[in-house]
Amino acid sequence: MTRQLRAAGIWGTGMAVPERVLTNADLEKMVDTSDEWITTRTGIKERRIAADSQATSDLAAAAGRRALEAASVDAEEIDLVIVATVTPDVSFPATACLVQMQLEATNAATFDLSAGCSGFVYALDMAVRAVESGAYHRVLAIGADILSKITDWTDRSTCVLFGDGAGAAVIGPVSENRGLLGADLGATGAQGHLLTLPAGGSRKPVSEETVKAREHFIVMQGNEVFKFAVRIMGETAQNSLNKCGLSPDDIDVFVPHQANIRIIEAARKRLAIPKEKVFVNVQRYGNTSAASIPIALDEVVRSGKVKDDDIVALVGFGAGLTWASAILRWGR
Repeated sequence: MTRQLRAAGIWGTGMAVPERVLTNADLEKMVDTSDEWITTRTGIKERRIAADSQATSDLAAAAGRRALEAASVDAEEIDLVIVATVTPDVSFPATACLVQMQLEATNAATFDLSAGCSGFVYALDMAVRAVESGAYHRVLAIGADILSKITDWTDRSTCVLFGDGAGAAVIGPVSENRGLLGADLGATGAQGHLLTLPAGGSRKPVSEETVKAREHFIVMQGNEVFKFAVRIMGETAQNSLNKCGLSPDDIDVFVPHQANIRIIEAARKRLAIPKEKVFVNVQRYGNTSAASIPIALDEVVRSGKVKDDDIVALVGFGAGLTWASAILRWGR
């Protein structure tokens, strides 16, 4: 017997960031860089850094709690928790299990997924498909990362880029013609080496040698990742629009991954989207990986700029190398 798919979309959003602010002026005292250099090339002015005692699940749970409040949903009503992260608290259990515990979402199944900065859109797509099928009714999708703990603070090419945070969304059934209209997910694993954490897994377990070689920090070939991002952001957004019969002109709110202002601007120009429709907060948070898009989404939603029936586009790229985009018609 074939089930009739139902529409599914976002009921409420939430975010959480650490209290500590690390400015470009602070970084000038740590490595050979300058506020002008960072701002010109990235658009970043400051980022949030987790306390030593904070783990990814702490920020994820805080963001999840805000999303539940916004959606007027109790934790016990959630039947699936998905956490997108590349900085889990531990290898296992999954961070989603720890979030379930903190929220007391005792009726929820849980799992993590790893798609780098594309992770939240991946999680959103999985959550929507689960609700559309009728197998699940209320899903909590979270993107959360604490990149500061895997950042080499002696590497001026990467340490200026990253920050910590979490963003979340509650996904449930919505009225017909609302919710997720189209999505495009993909990866090119052959380029995975361009952005990686070299050691700590089964290929190269932790050893005295890997620690001395500083192989437990992010390694990125920035120029190659930049070229990939500039190309793929526009392509994946257009692919998602094509799937739902829309054009860039139909977009009311454009929420890109907040990695670099030049990448955001390149995507905007490629799609010919007016600046006033593009939400940017990279200057305040830097690149928060899987948290980037849901933090931006929560801020733009709470600002009142997203109204019922608006077309909202989410677009990102990340380690893998991965890409993901989603087109939603807002409202329940």
